[in-house]
Amino acid sequence: MILFVDALTVIDFSYLCGKRGAVGESWIVDMTLHGQLNEESMVLDFAKVKKQIKAIIDDTIDHKLAIPSQLSCNYASQDGRVSFDGLFGGHHLAMSAPEEAVCIVEGAEINEASVIAFLKQQILPKMPDNVKDVEIELRPEPSRSFYYHYSHGLKKHDGNCQRIIHGHRSDIGIYLDDISMPRLQKEWAERWQDIYLGSQEDLIDVSDLQYVKPHGDDYAFAYTASQGYFELAISKARCDLIPCDSTVECLAEYLAGEIKAQYPDRKVKVKAFEGVGKGAIAYA
Repeated sequence: MILFVDALTVIDFSYLCGKRGAVGESWIVDMTLHGQLNEESMVLDFAKVKKQIKAIIDDTIDHKLAIPSQLSCNYASQDGRVSFDGLFGGHHLAMSAPEEAVCIVEGAEINEASVIAFLKQQILPKMPDNVKDVEIELRPEPSRSFYYHYSHGLKKHDGNCQRIIHGHRSDIGIYLDDISMPRLQKEWAERWQDIYLGSQEDLIDVSDLQYVKPHGDDYAFAYTASQGYFELAISKARCDLIPCDSTVECLAEYLAGEIKAQYPDRKVKVKAFEGVGKGAIAYA
């Protein structure tokens, strides 16, 4: 018997790529369970699928930085902290964070296949005996406009959004006088492709970094949140420094203000997404 659950959850996370650096991603998770009927004449109660399997995914990869085990970088784990340092596509990136902010995925790179294998290893052993196999499909949301991959961290967030490198794949909608502007959408999508959105409030002097070392022309960010102390050094070319928090509400407002400055006589609307099916709208 086969049980399926489409769009079980969404994984919002970032991963390290040897060429692109930190890449924000959002994948919809479709799940199929193969097994025998249990005493309730079910493979598994849908409520348990949604609660138990989603919890496993949330705990293992969601809102984390995924690092492929074979990636060439200086990675270390000690006393409940993890750190890495390396050049990715010629640009420097280094992070130190509590260990729950990172997951290691076997393989040379992070892609749908390696993450599916990782998730299957996490999920199947926790299933009841009548469930013999699980199949997983990961897919991006069909884009309605241009999109970008971004990473960020929200120090004021009580949950996992506080992790200093996690991210999303996000659409963007920009309108002038209620008319969609694909050219502006493309410009901002290209500007924020594979970007780290760093808040000026979290910026520190590179000499104040405690765990990681700067390299060349870096920004340095650090903050303490409920999960611990986070630190980041990143090439300025891979970062856009913004004068606000990087919540989607603030990003929408920031974009609307920047576009209004270009078009002061036009009514500006920005529809900014945070991953799949959620976001914020701002007007200027």
